[in-house]
Amino acid sequence: MDTRSLYDDNAAKWARNKPSSLSDFTGRPAVFELCGDVTALDVLDLGCGEGYCSRELMRRGAGSMLGIELSAEMVDIARQQEASLGQGIRYRQGNAVALTGVPSAGFDLVTAVFLYNYLTAEQMQASFAEVYRVLRDGGAFVFSVPHPALGFIRTQHAAPFYFDTLDAGYFSGTDRQFQGEIWRRDGTRLPVQMVHKTLSHYFEALGQAGFSCLPEIRELGVRQEHMALDSDFFGPVQDIPLHLAVRIRKR
Repeated sequence: MDTRSLYDDNAAKWARNKPSSLSDFTGRPAVFELCGDVTALDVLDLGCGEGYCSRELMRRGAGSMLGIELSAEMVDIARQQEASLGQGIRYRQGNAVALTGVPSAGFDLVTAVFLYNYLTAEQMQASFAEVYRVLRDGGAFVFSVPHPALGFIRTQHAAPFYFDTLDAGYFSGTDRQFQGEIWRRDGTRLPVQMVHKTLSHYFEALGQAGFSCLPEIRELGVRQEHMALDSDFFGPVQDIPLHLAVRIRKR
């Protein structure tokens, strides 16, 4: 199934205003930390989904927010939330590979939360170049992806997060699309995909896009606070690299 159809078909399952899925606890908080103080910043949220991260960054004081999302159903839900909350967020259907109509040097911060696991290496390279274009000098790019090693540790159906990569190799599996699931704490299963790329692919692509600053990198997983909250839910993936979060500046 293509990415747009996957999220059009499951958009309602992703709608939430508080942490619910595994990565809402183990991944997205680190993204918010890496964004730092967003007060008065102009922010672009690529692959914004139904707006969960866009809303949180506005709540933290962002000056403006544009969310771009491939799935029309996700955009509809995000706009419904905006109509209710009135945060001033603009949402647009679009493709992160070609940011048509988005001005150059228009943003202080660009975020992409679990977007690049849906793109091939070539598509990611094109998107990184677009991010570099739309960032102002000194601006920051923060993104997260499933940890490249995860699919080769969690190789078959296993709650609450896995990718089916049983017949693939870490290096030879580049650009292969793998199906998986991430679960919510209420037991709802959310289908996800990973177009595999090695760790090197991400950082080589950043350099090729023009980024030259040293990136800040965080490998993310279950922490003690998660185990204290719900050991049954988080326990099966304890001590496993779940996500990778990266922050890099444009000089």
